[in-house]
Amino acid sequence: MLSKGFQMTAFLFRLAVLVYLIRINNGDVSYSIPEEMRPGSVIGNLAKDLGLDVKRLSVRKAHVDSSSKRYCEINRNTGDLFISEIIDREQLCGRKISCTLKYEMVLENPLELHNIILQIQDINDNVPQFSEDIVKFEIRESADKGARFAVNQAHDADIGLNAVHTYTLQRNDHFVLAVHTNPGGGKYGELVLENELDREKQQEVTVLLTAVDGGTPQRSGTVVIHVTVLDANDNKPVFSQNVYKVSVPENSPLGALVVTVTATDADEGVNGEVTFGFGSISDEVYKLFSLNSKTGDINISGVLDFEKESIYELSIQAKDSLGLTSFANVIIEITDVNDNAPFIFLKSLTNVIPENVLPGTEVGIINVQDKDSEGNRQVRCSIQQNVPFKLNPSIKNYYSLVTTSELDREIISDYNITITATDEGSPPLSSSKTIHLSVSDVNDNPPVFEEQSYSAYVTENNKPGSSMCSVTARDPDWRQNGTVVYSLLPSEVNGVPVSSFISINGDTGVIHAVRAFDYEQFRSFKVHVVARDNGSPPLSSNVTVSVFITDENDNSPQILYPAPAGNSLMTEMVPKAALAGSLVSKVIAVDADSGQNAWLSYQIVKSTDPGLFTIGLHSGEIRAQRDITESDSMKQNLVISVKDNGQPSLSTTCDVYLLISDNLAEVPELKDISHEESSKLTSYLIIALVSVSTFFLTFIILILAVKFCRRTKPRMLFDGAVAIPSAYFPPNYADVDGTGTLRSSYNYDAYLTTGSRTSDFKFVRSYNDDTMPADLTLKRNPNQLLEGSILTFNSVSDAKEVNPQFFDTSNYSVTPYALYPKPNAVSNICICYVSPLIFFFLNALICHLSVV
Repeated sequence: MLSKGFQMTAFLFRLAVLVYLIRINNGDVSYSIPEEMRPGSVIGNLAKDLGLDVKRLSVRKAHVDSSSKRYCEINRNTGDLFISEIIDREQLCGRKISCTLKYEMVLENPLELHNIILQIQDINDNVPQFSEDIVKFEIRESADKGARFAVNQAHDADIGLNAVHTYTLQRNDHFVLAVHTNPGGGKYGELVLENELDREKQQEVTVLLTAVDGGTPQRSGTVVIHVTVLDANDNKPVFSQNVYKVSVPENSPLGALVVTVTATDADEGVNGEVTFGFGSISDEVYKLFSLNSKTGDINISGVLDFEKESIYELSIQAKDSLGLTSFANVIIEITDVNDNAPFIFLKSLTNVIPENVLPGTEVGIINVQDKDSEGNRQVRCSIQQNVPFKLNPSIKNYYSLVTTSELDREIISDYNITITATDEGSPPLSSSKTIHLSVSDVNDNPPVFEEQSYSAYVTENNKPGSSMCSVTARDPDWRQNGTVVYSLLPSEVNGVPVSSFISINGDTGVIHAVRAFDYEQFRSFKVHVVARDNGSPPLSSNVTVSVFITDENDNSPQILYPAPAGNSLMTEMVPKAALAGSLVSKVIAVDADSGQNAWLSYQIVKSTDPGLFTIGLHSGEIRAQRDITESDSMKQNLVISVKDNGQPSLSTTCDVYLLISDNLAEVPELKDISHEESSKLTSYLIIALVSVSTFFLTFIILILAVKFCRRTKPRMLFDGAVAIPSAYFPPNYADVDGTGTLRSSYNYDAYLTTGSRTSDFKFVRSYNDDTMPADLTLKRNPNQLLEGSILTFNSVSDAKEVNPQFFDTSNYSVTPYALYPKPNAVSNICICYVSPLIFFFLNALICHLSVV
């Protein structure tokens, strides 16, 4: 037994080593291998045999394809074709002499196809088997010498030399064995009566029949033959024909009659009764066909499938009642019908396609197969949908799925493509397969702002960090290609980087103020916002954002006139003969704000005589409300409130001092009206100061009177203190018509005379070349006193004709608000020596009163 096992192993090894390779003209390859090779056993090197580059097998996705079960695979790293599953030739091909497996090796990019044919060689792996464990014969004792009794042949799944080769019979006294070959090529044994039977001596004979195959090592099977000695039956059944051939469609229904076999026996009576049965057949065939033992009808008992097996060969035996048997073969050919729809196999597919692929790009490989034969397996493959893809026929039943036009993910991001395969059978059968393709994004769209430009309005004095507006840009691309990041384009506003004014949230596009704005500094500026995606390379677009700063009422009105200069008091002189409606002065104010915040209104909040003067609500012009009378107080103090129109409104007040007089000589000591309600000590000080000042002023007036007593009394021109030079206006102040801000074209002339009680008072007259410059007006200084006759001239030239020295700059000093004549030599002596004594006395008195 050990020797036989060793011989079997050596035989398998030799078969595995002696694999031969047959080259075919078209480049296909064929291998011959023994069955039952272990998984992993190498059949051959396809790369070497087909002249392929081993390194590119993996890149080209080399694989073995078959419509049936695959028993082998390819190693992409080495190019070896190896066994992946044990091959059982008997199960695969049954009793066919030639057992062939056909595969296709598919290479992609470019598509290449090679046929691989595997010839499966039989090995002696099956033992002969008898259908019965005991074969019983009943033989009459009258049987003649040489009578023959057929024994059912042993079934061996192997073929050729490995099938049943011979039979051996156990040595006995009555029978010898004769071996015969039936029409199908199988061998069976017959018992030949060598010595006549004697029922009286031996009623039963038992012998052992052994079936031996021709394989190496040999395998055998045995059956026990039990002979019961009876009377002789010397005729066996005879079939009407040795071989029956019939064709059956594969769609035949169950129970359909295939063929009827007949046999006759020359014997009579019981010895002539014939029964039928199957000879040596496989279990699979036994399930497909049934045999009526009395009539010989063969019917279909299972589902026939042409694609699985096209020919069946049955062994039928006819046996009489005494055991005489004969055999016949039935060959059943299965004809094909179009009962298989085409199969669509997706061999390769690029599921995700970039949207920028060129037309004609291959994205998949489709294989179509039909198990039917001839015209029933001719298949047409197509795409019925309106999609940018088509099928190009390639090698055999392979199709390439290619693009036909450019793709755009932003329009269509997914495609469900239905491929339909239809055969040419009658009626035709078809099948469909839907494949899903996704279009991957490419950064081909820049961000687009929702608006062409943006405007942001922010109130001045805003809080730093507050949001002003937001910009939004859309990018139809996907994921990072469609993620938008916002930033400011570097620029400057009035020489300052724009980043010091505003900032932008890179994710949301919200623009924030970095600091508070001042409308009075600048009112608007522009910035450029960049929207950039995160693609590679990134795409971007710009938009202009105009920022407008709106005004807030944060500036109080500023009074330009009258404006105190140090401790000086600006006093306007009003003629005693001024009539109702006469313009006596004007309050000039401006507001740094704009719009309604700079609309100014004027109001008298306090006055010495409430009914004497009125002020224009928007012009600021102070006019006499009624005619001035002798009973009116000479000194008039008006408190003027200037208020803007903002919400809330802001206001400023000023004091306007008016002196009702026609002659400066009549002017009493000017004192600060606003100090009348001072303390008692302050009153004493003021009385003392006024007394000393009156004495000093009287002294000066006397000196001037002596100097000018011989001359004709001239007239001095006084400005009504209304003309304000343009230099008075602060920078950046608005000049709004009708709101109280004085325009440069407004000028007022006030003419005062002291030489006559009937001096004229002229109003609202524009200056010309013959008038005094507008910046000259009466100015009162507490430390100085103007004394003397003040003359009125029609023009400056007239004044010069009367006294050329009057307007000589060597004799007069010009100040913005008064003309002062220079004293002569006597006056200078008096002023230089007497004035210090007087002021020394005044200071001593004030100090004394202060101590008290």
